[in-house]
Amino acid sequence: MARRRRIESFPPLSPPVFQVLVALSGEALHGWAIMKEVSASTRGEIELSPGTLYGLIKRLLCGDFIAESDRRPPSRLDDARRRYYELTDTGRLVVQAEMQRMEKALALAVSKRIRPAHRKA
Repeated sequence: MARRRRIESFPPLSPPVFQVLVALSGEALHGWAIMKEVSASTRGEIELSPGTLYGLIKRLLCGDFIAESDRRPPSRLDDARRRYYELTDTGRLVVQAEMQRMEKALALAVSKRIRPAHRKA
């Protein structure tokens, strides 16, 4: 129970941090693949520059939200210079806590009859 409170005590994640953690929830990825995944999953709403991404990676590594992965694709599909990253158990818990925050915020807005603005396709 104490561990759960500690995870929930983290401040809300910024959208780029949340998207990087979500991108790493499926498989280990290298930096360029993370940038592509975030861009694709947000339909271009979040575009990470290399400097921004590697700054986030450094912070996420220090926070134990992600770790460098030993798992790599076959050598014929890989570049030895790439570093692969994966979500840690702590990172997964932080993403889940953020999702709960988002669900509560959405439920409150719905209860107040706030509706999303219509977006052009």
